[in-house]
Amino acid sequence: MRMTAAALGVFSLVFTAFPSSVSAQYSTPPPSDRATGETYHVEIGGMFWRPSPDIAITSESLGIIGSTIDFVTDLGIEKRSFRQVKVVLRPSTRTKFRFEYTPITYESRATLRRPVIFNGISYPIALPVDTELEWKAYRFGFEYDFLYRERGFIGLLLEAKYTHVEATLANVIDTEFVRARAPIPAIGFIGRGYVVQNVSITGEFSFFKLPESINEDYRAKYYDFDLYGTINFTDNFAAQGGYRSLDVFYRVDSDEGELTLKGLYFGGVVRF
Repeated sequence: MRMTAAALGVFSLVFTAFPSSVSAQYSTPPPSDRATGETYHVEIGGMFWRPSPDIAITSESLGIIGSTIDFVTDLGIEKRSFRQVKVVLRPSTRTKFRFEYTPITYESRATLRRPVIFNGISYPIALPVDTELEWKAYRFGFEYDFLYRERGFIGLLLEAKYTHVEATLANVIDTEFVRARAPIPAIGFIGRGYVVQNVSITGEFSFFKLPESINEDYRAKYYDFDLYGTINFTDNFAAQGGYRSLDVFYRVDSDEGELTLKGLYFGGVVRF
């Protein structure tokens, strides 16, 4: 898996960036070389994310199997920007409580080039279809940095991701919608290293996959990869930018959805 290999590479790079001297534990410690931006109890970030969408949904109703509808090629949704809010509460040096909220909305109007079946209703060719897709992504997490140094750390992530997806298709004949909501547990890793005292590179990867052997009618996966750089102007203010890939898949009986967003983001951070 490419994302896993990339995440492991980032963590290895971060680890090698740490000061490494085992013998220093038994000698006079050197002067502090603490990185700028690592002394805080509350961190609040605001980001603008502009991902490329790759979204396909299948919805069954009344025993009628739905078409696999590509929301980009069939319904014409286009790349756009979204806001993100991130909050970190840090009661101690190694522990953090994290929250993130990303409201995602797409709207489009397109003329179908092929007939599709959505939620038991047939949408014929050549009729304009209005589409609205709302995806509210919540992320609640706990981070424990089991390896912490003045110039970086490696930590464990335990998360609960809550996904709420609602898709609506409407034409002059009918309006139908489908909704999927689910809390998803996840585990992952995070690593950060400082290239200079006030500039850091951070990589994190969290994931969940429901084994197919449990029940073939119920499947789920959630992969979240984030690689970003931070420029700390002071301990309290920073600029941040990076690349994020969010990949969600679910199957419940005959309903199925695969939603992937990948792209760059930028924003700012304040700390107290």
